[in-house]
Amino acid sequence: METDLAAAYERCRQLHRRHGRTYYLATRLLPAWKRRHVHALYGFTRYADEIVDRTEDLPPAQRSARLTEWSDRFVAGLRGDRDDDPLLPAVLHTIAVFDLNVDDFDAFLRSMAMDLTVTSYATYDDLLDYMEGSAAVIGTMMLPILGSTDPVAAREPARQLGLAFQLTNFIRDVAEDLDRGRTYLPDEHLAEFGVTRADLLDARAAGRSTPAIKALIRAEVARADEHYAAAAPGIPMLAPASQACMRTAFQLYAGILDEVVAADYDVFVRRATVPNQIRARVAARSLLTKAGTPMTPLVRG
Repeated sequence: METDLAAAYERCRQLHRRHGRTYYLATRLLPAWKRRHVHALYGFTRYADEIVDRTEDLPPAQRSARLTEWSDRFVAGLRGDRDDDPLLPAVLHTIAVFDLNVDDFDAFLRSMAMDLTVTSYATYDDLLDYMEGSAAVIGTMMLPILGSTDPVAAREPARQLGLAFQLTNFIRDVAEDLDRGRTYLPDEHLAEFGVTRADLLDARAAGRSTPAIKALIRAEVARADEHYAAAAPGIPMLAPASQACMRTAFQLYAGILDEVVAADYDVFVRRATVPNQIRARVAARSLLTKAGTPMTPLVRG
């Protein structure tokens, strides 16, 4: 049993290392005993996401059935049923160790199911409803693992950080999401700047943005920065041993948007990534920052 558990945690770590490079680097700054629990949460969310996004050659009903089957196995595991799944024992163990709220996991799985049928969002409120499950609950899942001097006060900043990270991904991955038939930039925002889905597809094909699309992305970056600003007060509330990790994650994800700005808000010319030398410098600076130090406000060009 212990061997199976160790193998499940290792499977989650491998998924994290392969698919979540920015977050994985930040996680290396956590105390060793905490890392595997963060890997478990990432592995759970990543595997569900892969069921949705890596099975696009299958009919929608079959993809939905796969997600439902895996979700049912997860729920059965919560009841104590044994399962030979290579990943679930790790997340079930992490839930038990930290007494995590299973409602957060239900909300996450509901949002993953939405990705099977919903391809666009009319308003930002509609998108926020989706992101509540896909992103905000990730912050609240993580909070007990990270630890906090004031878990009640830290809860909302943790939610906001999840939203900031998710919106950063949506901005960076506009082209990839179009390839999957989805648009996470709300219709009301597109209309505000006179941009249509056809315009986005044309820009994807051309490999460059129009001025109107750049203006739209500029506004989305500003909106993401509002979430980062709301999240910033939560970092100094975390347990001292967890602050370097989350400072690094905060600054590196925000740094993705720096790269978007540097590309003149053109998300089609290249995929925005933070250079390795900057990643290393941010991690080193976070390690040297005294616990409890307020986050430096973001300044965009």
